[in-house]
Amino acid sequence: MSTLRAFSHEQIVLPSGLKLEVSLSLPPETLSSPLSKLAICLHPWSWLGGRMDDPVLHALKAPLSRAGYCVLRYNSRGVGQSTGWPSLTGTQEARDLEELASWAAAQLPGLTSLVIAGYSHGALVASLFPPPPPSSQVKVTHILLSYPLGPRAWLTAFRGRHYTAALDALARDPRANVLVVYGDHDEFTGAQSYDDWVEGLRRENDGEGKARLQILRIEGANHFWVDPDAREQMLRAVQQWIP
Repeated sequence: MSTLRAFSHEQIVLPSGLKLEVSLSLPPETLSSPLSKLAICLHPWSWLGGRMDDPVLHALKAPLSRAGYCVLRYNSRGVGQSTGWPSLTGTQEARDLEELASWAAAQLPGLTSLVIAGYSHGALVASLFPPPPPSSQVKVTHILLSYPLGPRAWLTAFRGRHYTAALDALARDPRANVLVVYGDHDEFTGAQSYDDWVEGLRRENDGEGKARLQILRIEGANHFWVDPDAREQMLRAVQQWIP
């Protein structure tokens, strides 16, 4: 049995030397033998106050824990007690995420399922996380909530094409498992813009040998998932999607 322990707001050191402030929760005792599932949750844009204690990330813990996942939330570089400085493009944060996932996997030698769940700006960073290599025994699932399509250009210093290419590649990759959930009342992206974007993703995903992809538009949901019914629908979708 794993000796992994739960902890809150502790620093870990990545191979790059960066220190990240991390919280880790474990699933209920009845589900935790052995520990083989891990979810890493990414918060919204730090320049607008995004932190790992975001209420949407807290809400995600419940369905993930019920499904037997250890849940890791962290402050990205330059946030809270995490060292470094936020980048303007998100690409450095994507490299940090890969290092963090490697660190976490080393704590769970029996890891079989890894969920990368990004909310808002965190969905941008999560979309850059690659599928596992063919030799890997770990199944990787991407969950993208309130993907910030409207402000993506200025959130990434006008590197929108880079993010488009990464997400299109995920949609085409047979190893990928991608859940996209957005609301039709998002304050930053109009419903028609989202719908056009979704149509493009589905074209990339069309045909045999592509990713397992589900895209859900939730009526009445805004960017922040404040409506209780909309939030519950989103959480139910997450629980039904994860392995």
